[in-house]
Amino acid sequence: MISREHFVERFGGIVEHSPFIAERAYDSGAVKEPLTAAGVHAALVTAFREASTEERLGVLRAHPDLAGRLAIAGELTEDSRKEQAGAGLDRLTPAEHARFTELNDAYQARFGFPFIIAVKGLNRHDILAAFEKRVGNAQEEEFATACAQVERIVRLRLDALLPEA
Repeated sequence: MISREHFVERFGGIVEHSPFIAERAYDSGAVKEPLTAAGVHAALVTAFREASTEERLGVLRAHPDLAGRLAIAGELTEDSRKEQAGAGLDRLTPAEHARFTELNDAYQARFGFPFIIAVKGLNRHDILAAFEKRVGNAQEEEFATACAQVERIVRLRLDALLPEA
């Protein structure tokens, strides 16, 4: 059986800057070998969903703005950098960058956490359209949507690391 230390070392960063999710998943007994993307995802998502609202809000707040200041400064996690680059967010025109900045600021002011979307398979136009639509959501609806996107990001990251079965 994989040790708690090794599990947290390997999967603690899957949920952005929130190793407590991996710790709780392991401690719950939900981690089973052989480790598969589906199995680890189920364990991590259960721990995430069982976290308090304040803890889940902390997970949301740990995510970077899309095409934001951390990206410009080169301070994204490796996973976030690859994901944003894959969607073309590292190649925005000045006008697109200005629009992302405007939406990031408006979204953050409205909801108190950054806009979160699983960018794999999307381009900057898809992301911008979703951003413009979701900034008008009600607080509760957007919190639920952002949490669902975190869960999707976790699955995509695990799919890149582990076999399906």
